[in-house]
Amino acid sequence: MPDRNDYPTEEDLAKLRDWPMQDIDGLMARLRDGLWHWGDWGVVQNASGEWELHTGGWSGNEDIIGALMENAMWWVLNWKQSSRGGHYLFVSTLAPDALAASAGIESG
Repeated sequence: MPDRNDYPTEEDLAKLRDWPMQDIDGLMARLRDGLWHWGDWGVVQNASGEWELHTGGWSGNEDIIGALMENAMWWVLNWKQSSRGGHYLFVSTLAPDALAASAGIESG
């Protein structure tokens, strides 16, 4: 839960540093539903099923990105792209369809 100034607490950031690498949807729900400043605008699942994070220049959101980067396995498996201005794109490489495709199995 963010502090009274709407910044993530150290406890929040510690949880992100230890977040399970396969739980991208749970993490994004946690961000959207209260931890990310401007969660309704800055945490979006696009039509391709990828997750977009937009920091809006808010330093608390940048702290969250920093904590996720420190969660090395989560970052390696879910990060897809970053662009100037605080824009990040994530997609789970551990999603059932992605795992099936990597194993040569048709999903469906």
